[in-house]
Amino acid sequence: MAEPRTRSERPVEAEESAGWQRALRAQFPIVVAHPELAYLDSAATSQKPQPVLDAVQRYLTTSNANAGRGSYPWANTTTALVDGARDRIRAFLDDPDPERSSVHFTSGTTEGLRSIARDWLPGVLADGDEIVVPFADHQANLSPWLEAEELLARRGVRVRVRRLPYQESSGDYDPAALAEAVGPRTRCVAATHVHHVYGVDMNVRRIRRVVGPEVPICLDAAQSVGHLPLSTAALDVDFVVFSGHKAMALPGTGAVWSRNLRGPAFRPGGWSGTPNTVGIVSLTAALDWLDAAGTDRIERWTVALTSLLTDGLARMDAYEVLGCRSSLTADSEVQRRRSLVTFRHREIGSRDLGFILFSHGFMVRTDGHCQAGREAEDGSVRVSLHVHNTPREIEELLSVLATLQ
Repeated sequence: MAEPRTRSERPVEAEESAGWQRALRAQFPIVVAHPELAYLDSAATSQKPQPVLDAVQRYLTTSNANAGRGSYPWANTTTALVDGARDRIRAFLDDPDPERSSVHFTSGTTEGLRSIARDWLPGVLADGDEIVVPFADHQANLSPWLEAEELLARRGVRVRVRRLPYQESSGDYDPAALAEAVGPRTRCVAATHVHHVYGVDMNVRRIRRVVGPEVPICLDAAQSVGHLPLSTAALDVDFVVFSGHKAMALPGTGAVWSRNLRGPAFRPGGWSGTPNTVGIVSLTAALDWLDAAGTDRIERWTVALTSLLTDGLARMDAYEVLGCRSSLTADSEVQRRRSLVTFRHREIGSRDLGFILFSHGFMVRTDGHCQAGREAEDGSVRVSLHVHNTPREIEELLSVLATLQ
């Protein structure tokens, strides 16, 4: 059952924070340069504010060098920037024990999850052990665990992969069914913080209560970092994996935060090579920008906009909103969607609907959204928002959708 929302999550937040939001929107050059377009695809990749672009330009024109390879000033500066970025990520994630934890940079969430499944998981599993993984989340949070199962099987280690139970009616995990799936041989649970199709906070705290204090939890935070506050201290998870490009940094960089409390410390295998230094610089700048803006306020803003959108869609019979139906209307008392809404037209295919919407200036995602178990042809339209989006954009989108009933 979804948790009740608070007063601050109601759509009025969009009106109360209008001045704050306008100042932030003005910092996105690509958004300002195209007032005729509405970018509604932030779950795929985020736009970049000017301070992030400035940090990249400053680094490339003053101290660009390889990290950890030279002793001259530019190389030392780059090494310090990379090391400082690890501490910046710990602080951003509210790390409860930064002396114990580690931060490793990756190309993004997919590679980070694969590294955990490939380099850490085999060390905690023996013949007959079990892992619980989500079969209805992003493919990136399913494939690596199945690959690890196959790899171990070739070594003669039989591991059972169990489905993380899921409630179709609410778009949330099923804690009662999870309690039945978890047993004495459970060694790891993989979960998602915010679902990339249904937009719901997957209530990771409840997973910890169900699995107990000893089982490691790996969290796919691709759709939460940069969109809402994430406290590793409060969630009590063991891994947080995210992509920089979804958190206002450049593409090609991401991070694995490892608590190193349950099981062996996480160490990626193989030779690491040259890090994506410019991407790491952009990530530090992005986290600074997000902290200054206030991820709590960003969350309230985007929740208010998604509430406005779902309330409008609920009044149109031509559309089916994916996920919890009881959370659609503005007066709903259940959990609201975090920054994204996915829906279908009952007669118009998602790709055709996407073309129609773009002809009116709306850029949305139209396919299966890389959801495990779904083909690209099993499509829908996903509207995903960030702080630069406005109530007017949502109202104009609803106006266009209304003409297609």
